[in-house]
Amino acid sequence: MRQPRVTDSRPNVLFILADDQRYDTIGALGNSEVSTPNLDALVRCGTAFTSAHIMGGSHQAVCMPSRAMLLTGRSLFHLDRQGQDIPTDNPMFPEVLRSQGYTTFGTGKWHNGPTSFARCFSAGDSIFFGGMHEHFSMPLHDFDPLGDYPERDHNVAQGRHSTDIFSESVERFLDDYDGTAPFLAYLSFTAPHDPRDTHVRYHDMFDPDSLELPENFATEHPFDNGELDVRDEMLAPLPRTPDDIRRHIAEYYAMITHLDDRIGRVLAALESSGHADNTIVVFAGDNGLALGQHGLMGKQNLYDHSVRVPLVLSGPGIPQNQTSDALVYLSDIYATLFELIGEPLPDSVEGVSMVPAMHSKKSAPRDTLFTAYRDYQRAVRDRRHKLIEYSVNRERRTQLFDLRADPWETHDLSDDPASAQTLTRLRSELSQWQTDLDDPSPIAV
Repeated sequence: MRQPRVTDSRPNVLFILADDQRYDTIGALGNSEVSTPNLDALVRCGTAFTSAHIMGGSHQAVCMPSRAMLLTGRSLFHLDRQGQDIPTDNPMFPEVLRSQGYTTFGTGKWHNGPTSFARCFSAGDSIFFGGMHEHFSMPLHDFDPLGDYPERDHNVAQGRHSTDIFSESVERFLDDYDGTAPFLAYLSFTAPHDPRDTHVRYHDMFDPDSLELPENFATEHPFDNGELDVRDEMLAPLPRTPDDIRRHIAEYYAMITHLDDRIGRVLAALESSGHADNTIVVFAGDNGLALGQHGLMGKQNLYDHSVRVPLVLSGPGIPQNQTSDALVYLSDIYATLFELIGEPLPDSVEGVSMVPAMHSKKSAPRDTLFTAYRDYQRAVRDRRHKLIEYSVNRERRTQLFDLRADPWETHDLSDDPASAQTLTRLRSELSQWQTDLDDPSPIAV
């Protein structure tokens, strides 16, 4: 291990973002089928937020607004359009840290425009501007200190997997880091997003026939949710079959295990750099994925499998080997990091710090949580119940779930007279959220 040079005592940040990784895909948090030893170790070293959510999506590519909310701390309807770019009056957390003297390094997927990337990072490598691509032929840009990234100037990394490329870029950064200023290293994977192709050795680890179907597996969704013909839903034929879904789950787990292996190498490089003790590590996913649950394949819905995400933080000031079920958003990470680092928070940030919830279960940042998908779907949940309202082709539909008794969201209670009071209360909460967030949805509650 190298001895660190210390000229600025502020913590470093290693930010690791997965693409389409669902909340329930970490072994240490209860999944006995997937293999994630390095994420398991990170959970033991830090605090895992087991009820972390995205606010939803205003675009079929849910990751674009999700990442814009993460970077800016803004809510869904206070973004510029769907997050294609980030305006200068919504400063991103890497951008602010750079202005405060941090060395900021970025690699991997960036779905929010080249100009916003250029504002955030003083260094970088292997940058993918887009939403998805073949992992073994990813079109990548070299870092340009002038921020000029014309589409024609990318290089195709033929034959090398994106997960390997991006992780190795961060490893090199950590190996070369001189320690004279605190750093932010932003590692944004394109895995486990489809196409779910990775090295054979990872695929060989998972036999589809040995995997369990989720309890809410269905051959098709029971009604039109407004987005049944989106690209994601075409990845498996209808009606869904157990064999198809098990195969997709096996490929998904293979991608996640590959990802976990490379995260382990990054964490080992951080340890070797001598800066691990003063580095906040954040691991998160940008949205979830259905993969056969409720008869769906994608993330264009408001069930837990699509709006709940993994979120683990470790490092100075963060309790170890702890879980929190506080209702939090990815957009709360911005305020959390700045409290841990000791930086003032820009006025544009709407998220709230999760630090109090790390230290006390009584300090939850909110009692209810709102999610949305385009104009079709709105939801609100509290500690026990979730209400989802649909408006598709002028047809209304309501679902109400008792998440404590029915975590798989299979028993709709909206027509149960015993649930009438709960339904009325949550509809009132939903209406208040829509007002507070300037939600333009035509869904009337």
